[in-house]
Parts: sequence; structure tokens; C-alpha cells
Amino acid sequence: MKRTPNNFIALKNIAGSYVGTTLPISKATFPVPFYEGLTYSPPARGGWNIVHIGLTLPQAHLIFVCPEGCLRGVVLSAAELGVPERFSTIAVGEDNILSGDIEDQIITGVSHIIDKLPKRPPAVLVYTSCIHQFLGIDIDMVYDALRADNPDIDFTDCYMFPIMRKSGPNPVEMMRRQLYSLLTPIPKNSRAVNIIGSDLPLPKSSDLYQLLAANNFELHEIGSCQDYQAYKQMAASSFNITILPSAIKAGELLAEKLQQTHIYLPMSFNYAEIDASFQRLSQLLGITYQRNDELIAKAERALAQTKALVGNMPIAIDYTAGPRPLSLTRMLLEHGFNVTDIYVDSFQVEEEADLAIIQKIAPNLKLHPTIDVGMRAISRQRPTETLAIGQKAAYFSGATHFVNIIEGGGLFGVDAVYQMAKLIAAAYQTPQDTEALIQVKALNWGCECNL
Repeated sequence: MKRTPNNFIALKNIAGSYVGTTLPISKATFPVPFYEGLTYSPPARGGWNIVHIGLTLPQAHLIFVCPEGCLRGVVLSAAELGVPERFSTIAVGEDNILSGDIEDQIITGVSHIIDKLPKRPPAVLVYTSCIHQFLGIDIDMVYDALRADNPDIDFTDCYMFPIMRKSGPNPVEMMRRQLYSLLTPIPKNSRAVNIIGSDLPLPKSSDLYQLLAANNFELHEIGSCQDYQAYKQMAASSFNITILPSAIKAGELLAEKLQQTHIYLPMSFNYAEIDASFQRLSQLLGITYQRNDELIAKAERALAQTKALVGNMPIAIDYTAGPRPLSLTRMLLEHGFNVTDIYVDSFQVEEEADLAIIQKIAPNLKLHPTIDVGMRAISRQRPTETLAIGQKAAYFSGATHFVNIIEGGGLFGVDAVYQMAKLIAAAYQTPQDTEALIQVKALNWGCECNL
């Protein structure tokens, strides 16, 4: 089978997806535009993984129980973040498998680690791995024993299961869910709201933050909890808001376990969608909401100023920048920006309407997969400088002008449109050392080194 000069193979598999590394968006199928086979991971490492998410639980200690090959990556994550004292490992070897003492190894190993810590942690997150899944260990017995031996510590089961990436909840969804599994019922506060599953706290400039504050609601997020007790107080909130799709299962868990009302507000760059989300939230909270036309006008001015600044400079966007890359693309195209490339492997449910509109207004916009093995050999040289939004777009396009943002950066609402316009302007004005920046794990955490 021969590749055409632009690396596009017009061949459909039985699911309707294309094989290749470039696809005009007019030909894209929803929700999976590309066939997935052998996968590739580009060296853009700013996304948050299960280690980083677990470390957002204040004062908790993380213990990974894995074969040594798996431990290498998670140890490096902890080392980069400069918090090795919050992280321990137990290596599973061939002798453990042959002797059948896997359960005993976890119980004994975890207890030994706790005894050696300078201070007993209030919570311990124990990560088992694929090998435990394959061997079918009695995980309930393990945790029953740990809790009986350490009644002053909260334990929860976490999982390092890359084998589950394509079926059932993926590792990030599972980790976001388990992060809140230690919350237990306490008396409710009808004027308290949690934002669940976001990596970064909501900016105070956000219209969501302003709406809640104006109506005297307390806002709680794990990223702003100073200690474990503050985290436990999140159980007193009556409402949970999730913004990231990967956090929905966490919201569903708390709705069932704590009877907290859960609402999913998809991130969007479309004013009508944003308005609809605020209307839904306001009805749920029993408050009055009015669209902030002044904030919209402010966002529109920022977009116009940024467009005048960047002109017709090509813009590339990838899915790691936020959960709705097509919503962002549509907004920029409708404001005259020259979006030329999107790097994405699949679309979110909420993006179907955005895809249909983009296919009409920019049918030749190019889609690229990020995990197709062919992407490792594509040329990163462009005839003109590209402005990238997201690390993978920056890597694949060879851009030095890029917006270094992951998972939406905590942004939401009309303020997200305004902030994105300012970020694009800043990226245009200040070239960056892309290669150095995208090597650092957990963007915005404040890593101390660059391993």
C-alpha cells in the first residue's frame, strides 16, 4: 500500500476511520477520525499523569507497587516535582510471583514504609499495577488488613493500569475518581460548592467564580486545600461541578456516596453554550443569572486586538491544550484567525456540532493524529512560522511561538475566551525554547528540575 505525497491514505477501515498522518477535516468521521493501530508517544510531557493527580491530595503519601521497569517512570515524575518524601515504591519481582506472596508483599511492604516515615500520614494512596490484575489478587483482603493494622490512616486503592487505556475507565479517569474516594459523609452546607477533578484552581477572574461569590457560595477545590482536613471538608458541600470529561466519574461517585448533586459543565469557547451552562447551574443552585455583556465585549476587544497583532500567522492546536479543541478552533476561525492544523486522535461528544461547522467554514483545515506511529517521521519544518496552542502542536509544528497550556489551564466561561486571546498575544510576542519546556512534566506544578 503506497502513501501519497502528503502522507494521506484514502483508505477506510471497517469503523470508517482513515489511516495516515494528514486528513482534511472535511473528510473526518465522528468521533474517531483516524484508525488506531501501533501507537507513538511524542516527547511532549507537560500533561498531568496519575502521580501528579495523586499528589494534589495534601499530606497524603503515595506508594506504587509495580515491577521495576514500571517504577522508573513514576519515580522520575516524583523526582521532577521535587517531592520524593511523599512517594515510595515496592518492587514486584519474579520470586514474588512464583512464591504466591503478592498480597503479603503489599501488606508487609506498605506497613514497613509507614513505620519508617518521619511522620504518619493521614492518608495513603496504594497503586497496584497490571501484574496484580493478571494474577487476580484479593485486593479487598489487602485493604482490610491495612486498615485494621493502621486505624489512624485512610487508605484508598489506586491503579497503574496502562492495559485499561482503551477499555473501561482509563487510568486518569480512575485516578480522578479515587482521589475523592476518601471523602466520607458529614453534615451538608447548602451554600458550598466543589469543583471536582480540575488540575488547577479556578482563577478568581472567572465568571464562574464571580457568579458563586456574588451569591455567597463557598467554593472548594482540592488544588486550594492547605491540608488533609480541608480536603475532608469538601464532603460538606451540597454541589459538585465537573468541567473536564475525565472528572465525570468522580462526580458520579460523590453523587452516589455522599448524595452531593453533580453537574457537568463542558468547557466551551462559544458564548451561547457558556450562557446555557450558567443557566443550568443557576437553576440548580436556585439563583438568578444574567449574561455579562460587558465581559463578552471585553473578550471581543481582546480577540480583535490579538487578531490585529498576529495577522494571518498559521495556528496549530492540539487536544492536550483543553478538552474542547474544536470549540477553540471554531471560535478562532469565526474571529478571522488562520487555524491551519489540529492534532487530535478522537473528539469529545460535545464537539459534534463544532466539527460540522468547521467542515463547512474551513474544509481544508488539516487534522493529524498524535499517536499514529507515522507521526514520528513527519517533517517539523514549516515554510512559515506557526503559532501553536498546546505542547504537542508545538512539537509537531516546530513552533517557538506557543501557548503552554494543559487541560484548559483551569479556565472556564467567557473569561476563558478573554484569557486565551491574551495568551495567544503573549505567545506571538515572546518566542520560547520549546524543546526545553515540553520536557518538563506536570505543567504549572513548578518542577524543580529537568531530567
